[in-house]
Amino acid sequence: MSQEFDVTAVGHAIVDVLAPATEAFIADEGLPKGGMTLIDQHRAINLYDKMVSRDELTQESGGSAGNTIAGVASFGGKAAYIGKVAHDELGEVFSRDLRKMGVSFETPFLHDDPTHTARCLINITEDGQRTMATFLGAAALVGPADVDPELIKASQITYLEGYLFDTPSGRAAFAKACEIARSVGRKTAITLSDSFVVDRWRTDLMAFIEQHIDLVFANESELLSFFQTDDFYKAVRYLKTKTDLAFITRSEKGSVAVKADISHDIPVYPVQAVVDTTGAGDQYAAGVLYGLTQGLHLETCGRLGALAAAEVISHYGPRPQVSYAQLARDNGLI
Repeated sequence: MSQEFDVTAVGHAIVDVLAPATEAFIADEGLPKGGMTLIDQHRAINLYDKMVSRDELTQESGGSAGNTIAGVASFGGKAAYIGKVAHDELGEVFSRDLRKMGVSFETPFLHDDPTHTARCLINITEDGQRTMATFLGAAALVGPADVDPELIKASQITYLEGYLFDTPSGRAAFAKACEIARSVGRKTAITLSDSFVVDRWRTDLMAFIEQHIDLVFANESELLSFFQTDDFYKAVRYLKTKTDLAFITRSEKGSVAVKADISHDIPVYPVQAVVDTTGAGDQYAAGVLYGLTQGLHLETCGRLGALAAAEVISHYGPRPQVSYAQLARDNGLI
């Protein structure tokens, strides 16, 4: 492969459907507020029908790693994506949206299969919290055959979305990607994605990280769940023994960059109002990954992440609405 990439992401290719919701709606639907619930196609159709009746419905391409890789491209990074979509309307939308951002997306469409492109139904309460109900569809079918060895070899960092750890084919794709990356001295990264993922696969996930991963992204609740403790600093010490580098987000408390005996506390950037927290962690990772591939100081990488997170929570939707490259320049970070 003649082209070199800063980051290649592997994840669930999902179209997001976002709408404002009341606390009562979340409770009536039995959805865990602020969390992610997997649903089947019948439930997805039923919930979608209730959401589309609202005036402020938004539909746009998402998926955690897809959001991150779009952010990397917005910073000016050379980005690629591996994820599965069906050859249907939403699959075309997802592909077009990524390519419009400048991301290379060459994973073949899912053919000869009735499974449709995935969608994530996101209900947003007045406090900005997003409650997600996800129909994985074609997204869950990513497997080793979708991992292009030449693409991984050409990428400085291969970034893995923790949600894919739920499927055996996803884990196999992760292992293949990591083995290829390590064979040519490239770096690997993973986001823990969700406390529910951590709870389901704690032991397996820990073993995978110890064997394959250079960089871990997590939020505070995921980290505490991972090590089954209420002590944040104890959990950070444990994480240091599992990976070379980590970035942990702590909502309004900012974030922490951790490497060996080095730790940097990174403050948040102020926003006028928190509109929608969807994509905050994804865009934080985008800033960090871009910074790392440009050889920037760890603290600067964290500040790029914090800046991107601040931008994305100021509007509906999980992807940037301004140029992150320009935003970073305006703030003296690049």
